[in-house]
Amino acid sequence: MSTINEPLPEKDLKTQEVDDATATARDEKQEASADTDNASTKTTAAELRTEWIQFITLCLCLFLAGWNDGTTGPLLPRIQEYYHLGYTALSTLFLLQCVGFIVGAFAALWLNEKIGFGKSLVFGALCQTVAYAIQAPAPPFPVLVVFAALNGFGMAIQDAQSNGFVAVMKHNPDRKMGVLHAVYGLGALVSPLIATQFAQLPRHWALHYVISSALALSTAVANGLVFRLKRQEDLLPPENPKSEVTSLSAELDGRNKYKQIFSLRVVHYLAFFILLYVGIELTIGGWIVTFILRERNGGPSSGYVSSGFYGGLMLGRVILLPVNEYVGEQRVIFIYGLIAAALDIVIWQVPHLVGDAVAASFTGLALGPMYPLIMNFASASIPRHLLTGSIGWIAGFGQVGSAAFPFVTGAMASRWDIRVLPPMIVAMIGVMLLLWVLAVLERRAQTKRDAEVASAATAP
Repeated sequence: MSTINEPLPEKDLKTQEVDDATATARDEKQEASADTDNASTKTTAAELRTEWIQFITLCLCLFLAGWNDGTTGPLLPRIQEYYHLGYTALSTLFLLQCVGFIVGAFAALWLNEKIGFGKSLVFGALCQTVAYAIQAPAPPFPVLVVFAALNGFGMAIQDAQSNGFVAVMKHNPDRKMGVLHAVYGLGALVSPLIATQFAQLPRHWALHYVISSALALSTAVANGLVFRLKRQEDLLPPENPKSEVTSLSAELDGRNKYKQIFSLRVVHYLAFFILLYVGIELTIGGWIVTFILRERNGGPSSGYVSSGFYGGLMLGRVILLPVNEYVGEQRVIFIYGLIAAALDIVIWQVPHLVGDAVAASFTGLALGPMYPLIMNFASASIPRHLLTGSIGWIAGFGQVGSAAFPFVTGAMASRWDIRVLPPMIVAMIGVMLLLWVLAVLERRAQTKRDAEVASAATAP
């Protein structure tokens, strides 16, 4: 009969040692796993917080762009009266801004490569700060339009950089793109409410630009503090090294990045689509007040019609998100385009002040979702290593439309009066939808080509 203190056999001792070692290793592994999970959670939370701060700062850039675009409509009749201008001379304000947009669109790609994302954003905002400050004392008209070009230059740089950055964000870039452009609509909604008050001051209307200059300076400071003048690759690290190696080899295939971007037909289709879209947006926002005043005998409060249009634009980019997802981006753009064209025909054919104002608001609602939808379409259609540059170019080139088409409208109005506005918008919507058909067909063809290449590569 064995006692309690009897030693275990040697075999049992070895077994117990192995079990103890296994248990210790398991505990250490669980602790290490827990530490890793905690570190991962902390990293994800820090990434999310940083990304949201960056996103909110970029929203300031788009708010400033919307503020600028929404200002023009209410001030335009006052500028025309103050400087004693015809429609053609008045439209040079848009023409010079168009020149600034074109230069800024090309410069955005070059600046991103040479000085980096953060410095480009600050530079663009400072250009707008200076431009507004010069315009604030109501200088001679030639000076006003020259600095409109500088304003367009700075805005094109910020627009290109902001869209390109949001498109490659790690968390929910599609929804963030929609919100980003909703904030643009918010800026364009708020500014006419204030600009209309200044437009009623015969001698001090230009003081509105003091507020604009302060907003631009605040945006420059915010960009500098958040992005710290860093390059985009330092602010948005790659999701995995493999994708970066692939992109690097793609960039070193004998063609530089610019040639790769401009060799993609879908980039050109989307760039011209956005050119027309922004042109429609700014032509309506810029001239609808003049149209209501001249053709519908509107009063001093006609400037609020521009706010209604931009308010619809803002709401459309938020409340129609579920509709976009349910219907699908390819079909829903056709639907929105047809609705916008129908509403524009109402403005054209129904001479009713309130009815036209309501139709203008719903036109903005229908047009609103298109811009972020196009940017999301581009994100899914363009190789990732070219995405930032491509979206920057599409957004920057599109801003040319915000000046070119309002100028053309003014030139045509000088001959046929402002009643040319609605039929011109209908024609532009038709061409825009044609470009959308070409972009969708090109994407399908590219998908088919990629599938054939992949099939050939895996074939024995």
